[in-house]
Amino acid sequence: MFTKLLIANRGEIACRVIATARRMGVATVAVYSDADAGAKHVAMADEAVRIGKAPVAESYLLGERIIQAALDTKAQAIHPGYGFLSENPDFVEAVEKAGLTFVGPTANAIRAMGLKDAAKALMEKAGVPVVPGYHGADQDAALLAAEADKIGYPVLIKARAGGGGKGMRLVEDPADFAKALEGAQREGAASFGDPAVLVEKYIQQPRHIEIQVFGDAQGNVVHLFERDCSLQRRHQKVIEEAPAPGMTSEMRAAMGKAAVEAAKAIGYRGAGTVEFIVDGADGLRPDGFWFMEMNTRLQVEHPVSEAITGLDFVELQLRVAAGAPLPFAQEDLAIAGHAFEARIYAEDVPAGFLPAIGTLKHLQFPNGAEFGEGAVRIDSGVRGGDTISPWYDPMIAKLIVHGETRAEALMSLERAIAATQVAGTVTNLTFLRKLARHVGFARGEVDTGLIGRDLEDLAAQPVPCTRSRSLAALAASGLDQLNDPLAGFAHWAPAPQDVALIWQDEDVQVRITARGPGTFTTQVGEARHDIRRGAGGWWIDGAKSVAKARRDGDEVNVYWGNTYRFTLLDPLARGGDSGGSGDTILAPMPGVVKQVSARVGQMVRAGDPLIVLEAMKMEHTLQAPRDGEVADVAVAEGDQVTDGALLLALASEDT
Repeated sequence: MFTKLLIANRGEIACRVIATARRMGVATVAVYSDADAGAKHVAMADEAVRIGKAPVAESYLLGERIIQAALDTKAQAIHPGYGFLSENPDFVEAVEKAGLTFVGPTANAIRAMGLKDAAKALMEKAGVPVVPGYHGADQDAALLAAEADKIGYPVLIKARAGGGGKGMRLVEDPADFAKALEGAQREGAASFGDPAVLVEKYIQQPRHIEIQVFGDAQGNVVHLFERDCSLQRRHQKVIEEAPAPGMTSEMRAAMGKAAVEAAKAIGYRGAGTVEFIVDGADGLRPDGFWFMEMNTRLQVEHPVSEAITGLDFVELQLRVAAGAPLPFAQEDLAIAGHAFEARIYAEDVPAGFLPAIGTLKHLQFPNGAEFGEGAVRIDSGVRGGDTISPWYDPMIAKLIVHGETRAEALMSLERAIAATQVAGTVTNLTFLRKLARHVGFARGEVDTGLIGRDLEDLAAQPVPCTRSRSLAALAASGLDQLNDPLAGFAHWAPAPQDVALIWQDEDVQVRITARGPGTFTTQVGEARHDIRRGAGGWWIDGAKSVAKARRDGDEVNVYWGNTYRFTLLDPLARGGDSGGSGDTILAPMPGVVKQVSARVGQMVRAGDPLIVLEAMKMEHTLQAPRDGEVADVAVAEGDQVTDGALLLALASEDT
């Protein structure tokens, strides 16, 4: 076994690898960019080496610097994590040329599966079922459109390199094909340096089920059962689970056999995932699944498979990379219970899942194990006080739960999400909780279109009740935690206090009257509440509440199942009209302008796509806020813009 390991990654996955290496007695080396100098993974590692500036192209994608860091620190092996250089065969060869061990598959295996078109041709030869589509090298736009017509709409355009939903477009109408193709090519080029695409038939009621495989240097390959990753938005996974609901032993055997054959066809070594698209229209059938791609690395959602097998996949990776055979055969493996993983992101769900930034003023997870076994597990690469920056993926944490049954695990997931507290940025916690409580999802009726069908309800933000508003006002006033038991109370008369807050651009006015030590009456509009601060929390109108309220600077959050985020209102800052007239398009986050479709003098209609902004590795289309004439285009393609920067202005409706 190695005595020192360098992790060529950052964030949650770097922390995850360090945790296992530490348990195994293996020393660790972290690498970091300027933006990550104070990051959690740097603090956890035994040593850390700076490799460059914040942009990934100037740090985490610099293979030569990473290899040199390993040599300088006398590390013997490099673990790539996922993303970045994890599926770069040239990097693998460079690592091995330097006399180091790459913790993962061979360069040849990565190349075999690295391009989706070539991989599908290889799988057809191996007898693995493949989705109908065009996987050729000719990328002429007219040819691709013609192939789409042959396949039959709807079709899916997919960047042939990479994954994670990037460079992927669903096209339901031939008239939209050309524009969708351009977007997929741009995103593929930006994310993977390869604009080439493939076109496939879109399965109408698809489920995304993948099989975890492991191989060793001795030629042994096993599968560690399936994960269902069908809950997706914009082709990115949101909640994953294992095993898949509705899975039969016959179907599992067929999919497992296909995955093992796929891995054996390329002499696979280490952890990998074979992804299948499954027709869920009439239940799971052995003839209703098709190969999509193979991820030649550890998956983000690997913890759910660890939970149901009791195995540590990172430990297995390290042992296999060191030359040890797999310590089990297929017949030794069994499924125990059910597990879910929810990905907690800093993102604005009502705004279309726009990635968000901010400093985590407060971060509290439910009681559970960190990167370990247990009913609740938290894998996170950030701590309270850390910053979610525009440079990297805005994941805050992965929340993993395990139970004896699917129903038990799902209830545990909902409770764990409700118990998670984040301040300093918007998150998808409310969205995740709604998914965990979704009736169809609870019945196991999952497919990749579930979120899209119910998006309006899932994305809607719950309105805080007058009790929540009252607690926010108490926290804003400091009356939730003052040590003085008579704070806010006058002996001769109750002392009223007016508190002004904002919730989603709505003014919230609360009058607080102190009635005694830790006892208050609040007035919110016509509603009146009697509230008492007790040792076990808040008592509201005679009933004990599990709600928590916390103020961090100008932000006040009430955690009560959902998170209700308020801002303190400064009366002096609201002297004028702050609503805006809908005349402008502002950058919702820092990014790079990839496309400008508008010109000065052009007449546009509300909803017309005018500017494409690339931020956090994804393209975001910004639309006209209303009908009107373009008065000013303030940016050009290639411009870098900051959060809130003016991009485009319409002529005033008064002119």
